Amino acid sequence: MPQLKRYLRVLAVFARNSLIRSMMFRGNFILASLSNLSWVFLNLGYYLLVFRYTPAIGGWSIYPYLIFLATLQFIYGLVEAFLMPNVEEFSELVRSGDLDFALLKPIDTQFLVSLAKFDWSALSNLVFAACVMAYALVHIEQRPSLGAALLYPLYVACGVAILYSLTIILAATTVWLGRNQSIYDFWFYITNFSRYPLEIYTGPLGSPLQFVFTFLIPVLVVVNVPARMLARPLTHADWPLAGFALVATAASLAFGRWLFNRAIRSYRSASS
Repeated sequence: MPQLKRYLRVLAVFARNSLIRSMMFRGNFILASLSNLSWVFLNLGYYLLVFRYTPAIGGWSIYPYLIFLATLQFIYGLVEAFLMPNVEEFSELVRSGDLDFALLKPIDTQFLVSLAKFDWSALSNLVFAACVMAYALVHIEQRPSLGAALLYPLYVACGVAILYSLTIILAATTVWLGRNQSIYDFWFYITNFSRYPLEIYTGPLGSPLQFVFTFLIPVLVVVNVPARMLARPLTHADWPLAGFALVATAASLAFGRWLFNRAIRSYRSASS
C-alpha cells in the first residue's frame, strides 16, 4: 500500500506538470482540443449519413451504434491522452540514449516511460463522448440493467489496458529495431479493426479476421464488449466473450510487461 501511494503521488506530479506545460501555450492547447473535436464530429457525421440509407450496421441500429461510438471515444480518448505521447517518444529515448536517465531513477522504468507526459487536449473527446452517450441512452429502446452499468467501467478499463499493452509491445521493439518512426502508424492500422462492430467480420474474409483480431491480437474485444454492456441486453452468447476479455486483458498486460523487461535487458546505454 505505501508503494501504491508513492506511485499515485508521482502520477499526480506528472499530471500537474503536463497541465502546466499545456497552459503555457494556451493557444496551442485550444487549437489541439478543437482539432480533436473536429475529427470526432466528422466521424459522427459520417455514421449519421450512413444511417440515412440503412436501418442497421451488422445488427446495430442507430442508437446502439451511437453508444458504440461513444465507447470508442472514451477508450481512445484515454489512450491518446495518457499513453500515446509517451510511446511516441520512447523510440527517441532509445536512439538518443536518454533512456539511461530513466533507468537511473528509483522508480519502475515502464511506469516512468509510459506515463511521464499527458496530452490534456485529448480529453476533449471524453466530453463529446459523454454527450453522445447521454443522448443515445435517452433514446435507446431497452435501458441497460444496473449490473451492465456497473460492469461498463470495468470493461472500458480492460479496453484501455489491452491497447496500452499493444503500445508498450510496439514501443519495446525499438530497442532492437533502432529508430522506428512507423510505430504509431502500425498501431493505428492494427487498432483500426476495433473501431467496428464484431458482427461485420463474417464470410470467407471476415471470419478469419475476426478470429485473428479477437483471439490472437484481441483488439476486437476492446470496444465491442463494453459497448454491448449498455447497447443491448446481454445474451448467453455474450458472456463467454466478456469472460475472454478479462483473460485477454491479463494476458496482454503480462506479455507486454515481459517483453518490455526483455527489451530493457537488451538495451545498450549511450555510455556502453
